[in-house]
Amino acid sequence: MTAEQERSLALAALQARANAYAPYSRWTVGAALLTAEGDVIPGCNVENAAYGPTNCAERTALFAAVAQGKRRFAVLAVAGGPEGETPAAFCPPCGVCRQALAEFCGPEFPVLFVKGEGEVQRHTLGELLPFSFSLTGQEGGESHAHV
Repeated sequence: MTAEQERSLALAALQARANAYAPYSRWTVGAALLTAEGDVIPGCNVENAAYGPTNCAERTALFAAVAQGKRRFAVLAVAGGPEGETPAAFCPPCGVCRQALAEFCGPEFPVLFVKGEGEVQRHTLGELLPFSFSLTGQEGGESHAHV
């Protein structure tokens, strides 16, 4: 992925952030998931008064993509921060989002943290979630599941 393509995806995450519904935390997050086919699927966080039903931007994008029949992904960009402010710091995905991504993406899957007007920091899902839970295990064929 070129620097220009990364910046374009970062800007898509910043734009998705504008749709966030965060009346409780006032912490708005946007995500842009690039599919293997080249489609950009946006997502934003959607809070709920009961808190538990709240959904993160990353999972919103992932679930929307899956609902459209997409199962292969190239990269994810995430931008978040206080509502109404340009993100001053990088906002990594939470653990639940990391695990949800691991269901469809391998450890080399790139995750871009976005701040400012599109500054990008690149990581891999394996760096962010070194021991993901799976029924088959990521390495060595060992199962991590207790079934």
